Amino acid sequence: MLFRNRNSSEHRRQRSPRSWRYRVAGLAAAALAVSLVQANVGNAAADRAEAEVAPRAAAADVVRVAEFLAECPYTHRAPDDPIVFPGLPGASHMHSFFGNDTTNGNSDLASLEKGRTTCSPDTDLSSYWVPTLYDGDREVEPTGTTFYYLGEGVRDDVIRQIQPFPKGLRIVAGNAKATGPQDNTIARWSCLHAGHVNPSQNFVNCPAGTMLESYLDFPQCWNGKDLDSADHKSHMSYPVAGACPSTHPVPVPKLRQVLRYPVSGDPARFRLASGPGYTMHGDFFNVWPEEELAQRVRDCINAIVKCGFDGTP
Repeated sequence: MLFRNRNSSEHRRQRSPRSWRYRVAGLAAAALAVSLVQANVGNAAADRAEAEVAPRAAAADVVRVAEFLAECPYTHRAPDDPIVFPGLPGASHMHSFFGNDTTNGNSDLASLEKGRTTCSPDTDLSSYWVPTLYDGDREVEPTGTTFYYLGEGVRDDVIRQIQPFPKGLRIVAGNAKATGPQDNTIARWSCLHAGHVNPSQNFVNCPAGTMLESYLDFPQCWNGKDLDSADHKSHMSYPVAGACPSTHPVPVPKLRQVLRYPVSGDPARFRLASGPGYTMHGDFFNVWPEEELAQRVRDCINAIVKCGFDGTP
């Protein structure tokens, strides 16, 4: 009996260190599991935080300006105007053309759709043209040729209703027959990198090292019916009090033509093919593919987001 009890005590004493080690190992494993769970929870929380921050950061990068653009370098000169003098090559004063390089006096929608373009994006087959600028007797072509499509000029609720131009729409902006600056308040001249020179309807004196700039805004309200009109203007209207008038109820993008000419100095040297600087005018023949234009109007103008020539922010 004593032998059995002694053996039992010894057995317990011999087994207890091993049991203690098992318990310690178990506690360590449990602690490790808790740590792993906490780490996973922490990582998941960090991932969620990053996922929440990313859209906010992306949204912060978006510029809230309703705009997209096309860069359309100069292509050629010709005394043609397929809007004012369709089918009559040579009937116009000299024009400088941008974008579609096939434009001539006989151009129509079908021929322009088969043409090529200098524009970025190259999906824009539209044709843009202005009277040629002369420095004395020398033709001067712009080296900067940007055409902005904007939502400005109307209220935000109207911006969200802006529709794409219908294909084949033709517009003339400005006044080629102006007899004084007061006859053309749409066109203006300024100097690149010389903001101290006040803009004017006539040519301005730009300091050496700057460039002469021309700005021209096209009307952005359409009558919803006609692709052109007898005077090439009546089917369009400028907004009134931030909205389109009832006579021209369809808001479309405002086309702003910005041209930069590599000349400066005495403006007495300059003239347009149509006359003084206040006769500046521009012609636009819309040949954008419908789906390309619709995407840009929806994603950039209606959404009030500043986009590049590729139609993305």
